[in-house]
Amino acid sequence: MNTNQKLNLTMLCDFYELTMGDGYFENGYKDRITYFDLFFRSVPDDGGFAIAAGLEQVIDYIQDLHFSKEDIDYLRERNLFSKDFLEYLASFRFTGDVFAVPEGTPVFPKEPILTVRAPAIEAQLIETYLLLAINHQSLIATKANRVVRAAQGRTVLEFGSRRAQGADAAILGARAAYIGGCHGTACTISDQMFGVKAGGTMAHSWVQMFDSQYEAFVTYCRKYPHNATLLVDTYDSLQSGVPDAIRAFNEVLRPMGITNCGIRIDSGDMTYLTKKARQMLDEAGWTDCKITVSNALDEYRIQDLLQQGACIDAFGVGERLITARSEPVFGGVYKLAAVEKENGEIIPRIKISENVAKITNPHFKKLYRLFANDTGKAIADYMCLHDEVVDDSKDLVIFDPEATWKQKTVYNFTAKELQVPVFKNGELVYERPTLAQIHEYCLQQVDTLWDEVKRFENPHTYYVDLSQKLWDIKYQLLKNKGKL
Repeated sequence: MNTNQKLNLTMLCDFYELTMGDGYFENGYKDRITYFDLFFRSVPDDGGFAIAAGLEQVIDYIQDLHFSKEDIDYLRERNLFSKDFLEYLASFRFTGDVFAVPEGTPVFPKEPILTVRAPAIEAQLIETYLLLAINHQSLIATKANRVVRAAQGRTVLEFGSRRAQGADAAILGARAAYIGGCHGTACTISDQMFGVKAGGTMAHSWVQMFDSQYEAFVTYCRKYPHNATLLVDTYDSLQSGVPDAIRAFNEVLRPMGITNCGIRIDSGDMTYLTKKARQMLDEAGWTDCKITVSNALDEYRIQDLLQQGACIDAFGVGERLITARSEPVFGGVYKLAAVEKENGEIIPRIKISENVAKITNPHFKKLYRLFANDTGKAIADYMCLHDEVVDDSKDLVIFDPEATWKQKTVYNFTAKELQVPVFKNGELVYERPTLAQIHEYCLQQVDTLWDEVKRFENPHTYYVDLSQKLWDIKYQLLKNKGKL
């Protein structure tokens, strides 16, 4: 492969998608319309909700979906695939429909983040990439949102590139972290590609390069007087680091009338060090000097630091964010929900398992979120058949799909359909928002959730209820082993 060419990701698929595709082709299912749902079964870290992300990359992938001559030659050499199937792949393009929840939306287990309606081979072939794109970025966006909420309005920067599992994980991880609420990144290319504002000042090597720490600080302040954040823990944070920073600020910044500056601490007892550093800075007249901390932070450590009274203005969060270290798998799956006959009749399909969590919700569905008109808060999500419409001018009775005796009447509410059309007959119909718009949308939507749902420990269960019609179909399929 010529590494100077743009990488064609069409072959980034599980091999069984190709063997099944050939089987569909040979058995007359090439043009059979199918419906697949992409959803997840549980929230990472036992949280109350997740954040949907990765749709932008899904769009780019589908628009570029094609098999190159080299791809066809490789498949021919495997001696597994029919000549007619390979000819079909040579002119392959996606012709189906895609519906998706916009990036930045809080989402919950078992509801479709993305739905594909397409001929069987097309819908099957895109499974792997859709899952890896949505799984990875939703995981990082979800983790980032937890970290941002723990920081209670303080700045959070993503610092994890060097600990990410590969270049894509670093670049797209920074993008997802920004969607989840981070203010910026240390990853320069993510700024260049996506506009995730990149920033940074110095490493310990800068301080070590000079004959003295004081000289290193003064030199930096002279070079970057409007971006002077000094790393003070190379030798001793309180005995020399903060005092040398204050001296450099006094010598360089004060004569220029600059008061916007900062220090960063990357090791030690953060609570003790930041309290003492704040006291020293204030006593020296640098009350506007910001204190940033970094080093193996996550939502729990940030929460603890703030509860202990640490004096921190900003957090640089690295490896535990970019790798979602506490639970590094999102667990999204892609399951067949229905097939369509030539006459347009939609036949529901269900995956049945002794593991109740793996039983799927059948049919081509519509997903609503119900908002209380008096508070603006989300009440519940509501899954129904694709042709059902929620009339929010009338009361609606919803029930727990597993504990059906648990019922609730919803009134004075607004029903909002969550999925939006993305592709129609293979053509993009979705107006892509900017990343900054997605970032703001995410923060706004998270604010519609009750605080009880946002708890880190034992969050309140947010219900995703089924309509009576959908529940009846699911029950009949379960009762009759997949047949209506």
